[in-house]
Amino acid sequence: MPKLIDLTRPLVTLDKKMFPPILAPLFRIISPEVDFVANDRGADIMCELFCCPKSDLPDGEGWAEEMVTLSSHLGTHVDAPLHYGSTCGGAPAKTVDQIPLNELYCDAVVLDMTHKKGSGDAITVDDLKLALDAVQYQIKAGDAVLIRTDHDKYSLTDPMRYNYPGMVRESALYLAECGAKIGGTDALGWDRPFPKMVAEYQKTKDKSHIWDAHFAYREVEVYVIQQLVNLDRLPAHGFKVAFFPIPLVGASAAPARVVAFV
Repeated sequence: MPKLIDLTRPLVTLDKKMFPPILAPLFRIISPEVDFVANDRGADIMCELFCCPKSDLPDGEGWAEEMVTLSSHLGTHVDAPLHYGSTCGGAPAKTVDQIPLNELYCDAVVLDMTHKKGSGDAITVDDLKLALDAVQYQIKAGDAVLIRTDHDKYSLTDPMRYNYPGMVRESALYLAECGAKIGGTDALGWDRPFPKMVAEYQKTKDKSHIWDAHFAYREVEVYVIQQLVNLDRLPAHGFKVAFFPIPLVGASAAPARVVAFV
């Protein structure tokens, strides 16, 4: 039996007032809004449904349930090609429910980029080549390439968590050219942090700085998985991962339970 390693970030509700104001635009993809309906409130619902007194329920309790509001890009999630644009490679871009499950269960390799931790710098093609050489691995068609930054180790309210190294157009396309079908990261995003991209665009007015690693996949179909955890617990390669999103029909992404089979 393989060992199962959960690569999914647990979803915990945060107090928005405790979230750094500079990070406020990110709150919607970090914390869900949850109305916890406890067993006492559940009893009220059941009593109304069955027209019964609470004394007819075990210990006067009903069911528990939760009302959840979340972004399709909250927590560990799978980006479908629709997220990058309405077309991919000249064809209509897939929605998340249209991604074949067999493409989301595949061999994976972990590339260590922890030397760039906390920098917000670009992960270059040379960085990828050096990391692949270090683990003696050659990407093959259909692989998942997982970028380990260890930014999942920071608290969700620590601004450092959001100054992660990220991919750029050239390195994103390099993975696709090597055959990768999935790109994953334990950082918040696949690209460099938005403040970095915004600053470069404002300085140069060069549109190539705008969300370039995501926009690269308008040309070739690659699925991106963000906000992974526990990549440090995986071997460099020799294992499979299942990236199974909720089949949210017509959506650009969906939260996923991601599990490695080691």
